[in-house]
Amino acid sequence: MSVDGLEIRASREADLAAITSIYRHHVLHGVASFEDIPPEAEELAQRRRKILTAELPYFVAERSRRVLGYSYASRYRTRSAYRFTLEDSIYVDAAEVGRGIGRALLSALIQRYSELGYRQMVAVIGGSDQLPSIRLHEALSFTRTGLLPAVGFKFGNWVDIVLMQRALGPGATTRRRVRFVK
Repeated sequence: MSVDGLEIRASREADLAAITSIYRHHVLHGVASFEDIPPEAEELAQRRRKILTAELPYFVAERSRRVLGYSYASRYRTRSAYRFTLEDSIYVDAAEVGRGIGRALLSALIQRYSELGYRQMVAVIGGSDQLPSIRLHEALSFTRTGLLPAVGFKFGNWVDIVLMQRALGPGATTRRRVRFVK
């Protein structure tokens, strides 16, 4: 997928330095992640391998050979009844926020996971004041399903979680079986 020179493609191991840098910034300066200490590249490589081993896509957004963001979805919960539900994760280079990269990444996730037969996607958004993330999800048909007040503590403040959800493909309208995710 390519729009205005922005290409959404499968991530590669060579992208890990950029992924690590992007995530590091979000850990140190935002509440999208509830981690306090940025993980090393080895840890992010292991997390990426876990997604890929489960045969799930892990995308990057690239322009002019520069990785500007990344996205993936993982199982929402590990118990088998949740096997058709995923949680999205999207991180964009701080210098590129607001330029449509998050939308392109989330759109690619929605399309690919719908094709794979998943039925629901959940967004767990750190910070009820994170309006850009909330609006991005709303623009792509997510609805607010809940608020968990003050469940995180970061930068000396209590942080809420906004829960949002959207159907993938036919959603809950059929009982069609899909492959079991490891």
